[in-house]
Formats: sequence, C-alpha cells, structure tokens
Amino acid sequence: MSTKSRSEGAPAEGPEPLRRSREAVKAASLAAAYELLTEVGLSGVSFDEVSRRSGVAKTTIYRYWPTRSALLFDAVMQFAPRLKTPATGSFRGDLTALALGLAQRLQTGRWSSAMPSIVDAAERDEEVAELQSRTHAGMLSGFGAIAARAQARGELGPDFDVSDLTAAIAGPLFYRRWFSRQELDDAFVRGVVERALGWSK
Repeated sequence: MSTKSRSEGAPAEGPEPLRRSREAVKAASLAAAYELLTEVGLSGVSFDEVSRRSGVAKTTIYRYWPTRSALLFDAVMQFAPRLKTPATGSFRGDLTALALGLAQRLQTGRWSSAMPSIVDAAERDEEVAELQSRTHAGMLSGFGAIAARAQARGELGPDFDVSDLTAAIAGPLFYRRWFSRQELDDAFVRGVVERALGWSK
C-alpha cells in the first residue's frame, strides 16, 4: 500500500483505520499526551507512546508539534482543569473562594500528580522550564483577575502587587500537597488567606 493512501491519522503500523478529520487527529494526540502525563509523569510521554495510544502516525504528530514540549503545552492548555474566578463581591471573599478551589484541585486533580516530574525536568531542560512557567502562570491567573476587580472597586490601591500575595497563599498549599503531604482542609486554607491578607497590608 502506498504511504500516500493512508489517512492523516493513520498509525505507523497496522491496518488502515477509518479516516479522521484533522481536528479529530489533533484531539486524539492531545488526549493521549495528557493521559500519559497524568498517569506516569513527564518521563512517560514520548512521540512513540502518544502515537501508540492515539493511533495517530508519529510523522503526523511531528507535523503539528515539532517538540514534545509544544505537544505537552497544548495538551495541558486543553485538558488541565481551570479554576473558575469567583465573584463574591469582596476581595477577601474572592480570595478565600479561589484558595479553597485551588486546594481542592491540588488534592483531587490528576494534573497535580504530574507537576513534580515537570518541575524536576525544568531544572535541566529550557523547553520544559518554559512549559512549567506558562502552565503555572495560567493556573494562578485568577489571583490577578480578582485583584484587578478589587482595585476597580477601590478595595486595593492602584500600586498593589498581587505577586507577593499569590506566593503567600499558593506557597503553603503547594508545600502541603507536595512536601509535607498534610491534608489541605478548609480551616488551614482559610487561615493561610487571613495571614496573607494581614501581611499584605
């Protein structure tokens, strides 16, 4: 059989599959990459494994994503859980709701189990470091959004720097999730928020 007769999503070996659209091929590749990442960590994600799991030819995957980091970034952006930005009407309320949501994601989301392998690899790989930085910024973007709303309401001054407050809240949650492995219960999370608000004044 001529290679030209294969569909765009044909695997490298095996019988000819049903023709799939470009969108379906990309979706299958991204889903396979994300599943591998959350199941076995970064080391388990390769073009060969994504091809085997998705049924998409490796050459086709390369056509859309020339590097593993590019593939992983798109997969994470599509499938990683997004925190909803709360709208309680106050900065304290929004901050507390966001922190509680983050704590829940860290304890129940498959994505959080993959993060240690990404952080570790980022120490030695610039592309992975960029992936880690961009996905981390996306995960914590809600803090900036609620701070901007609070500034518009006059609760915060125009020069308020949300980065320190974000670190003061996310840091203890990350520590408990990945280092001490203690429970992220509501009382602890609410206490973290109150202490962070006190330090930011």
